[in-house]
Amino acid sequence: MSHAQESETNHHHLHATSKTIRALSIAFVVNLILSGAEIIGGLIAGSVALIADALHNTSDAFSILIAVIAFKIGQKKATTKYTYGFKRAEIIGGFVNLILLFVSGLYLILEGGVKLINPEPIEGGIIIWVSVLALVIDTVTARLSHHGAEHNANIRMVFLHNMADALGSVGVIISGFCALYFNLYWVDGLIALSIAAYMIFQSIRSFPGFVAILMNAAPESPDTAEIIQALQTLPGVKNAHHLHMWCLSEHEIALECHLETNHPKAAQAAETLLKNRFGIRHCTIQTENRLHCPSCDL
Repeated sequence: MSHAQESETNHHHLHATSKTIRALSIAFVVNLILSGAEIIGGLIAGSVALIADALHNTSDAFSILIAVIAFKIGQKKATTKYTYGFKRAEIIGGFVNLILLFVSGLYLILEGGVKLINPEPIEGGIIIWVSVLALVIDTVTARLSHHGAEHNANIRMVFLHNMADALGSVGVIISGFCALYFNLYWVDGLIALSIAAYMIFQSIRSFPGFVAILMNAAPESPDTAEIIQALQTLPGVKNAHHLHMWCLSEHEIALECHLETNHPKAAQAAETLLKNRFGIRHCTIQTENRLHCPSCDL
């Protein structure tokens, strides 16, 4: 892809994401109002499943807010203090949302367990109508985020979470029908536990990825051994070592390494190789004319 084509593609992706962000800003407000309505409806109806769906929806509403804020912050240029820029704000925000999701899930396990063991009568009619409203809004929000999900992982998570919210609302509707027509009040607790289990599962599954980026771990791909091998095939390069690789953001990788070489253009050739073959644009290459490097022992 030429530089002009790449710039045009990036501009298109940025424009698409900007449109999605504006739509999600509205969706955040709507989802927050919906969460309040679900909590009030759950308290009136005595449904812990509806409250569970409300807490899950609240968590996802704030994940929308985090996506919007992270996108805005991520567009800021680097400063003399934050020399790498602000794109990692998205990771930090996602990690905070993950913790909130996990804590909410633990709370719902306790509440859902009590309702499952000691079921109490609930107002099925209220549950059904509020959940139908939630299902419509969750489906619309998922549709709004679907377009930007193709190019942005954070928005993709918003899309998947809202799809899960829609499925959760379906579960709560089933709970309402069971209570209204069959007096099966224990289903309410079961649905709450199911939503809680999903919230905890999602948070635990996402935890290692967030920690790896925040701890500057090397990404799973490309492989460091493969990169070293490729660098050592460059003309005049005898050895590549002291290689460190980490994620600046979810999609941007930074790398530094030392090359044992006397070739005057070895560093330039290495930068070109890393960019074209591995997609690594942020790199620092130090050339040496001897293998021993004092800084490598640190």
